[in-house]
Amino acid sequence: MTNVFIVPDLLEVAAEPNRRALLRLLAEGERTVTELSGHFSVSRSAISQHLLLLSEVGLVSARKDGRNRYYSLDAAGMVRLREEFDAFWTNELDLLVADASRLRPPTSQGKI
Repeated sequence: MTNVFIVPDLLEVAAEPNRRALLRLLAEGERTVTELSGHFSVSRSAISQHLLLLSEVGLVSARKDGRNRYYSLDAAGMVRLREEFDAFWTNELDLLVADASRLRPPTSQGKI
């Protein structure tokens, strides 16, 4: 049996609708799971699981104060997410331009 540690994909984790909503809420400032869960129809436990995944990929950080855990956006993680999006769109747009160039009919010289 092998012991393999699977690292979640940053874009895949951020793409899930509940996690995107959590990121938007945390963009407004630090919040507890209880404060966050009031915005969702899923259980508080489900919100905690979403936050755990966001934390594992570095998009969210947490600090404990007494009985409460406060979540906030991780600035370095958000920069990485932006870089992932930028790289994705750059590559995809390059492929799109290449495809469009191949589909363009040849132009006749001197004819309008």
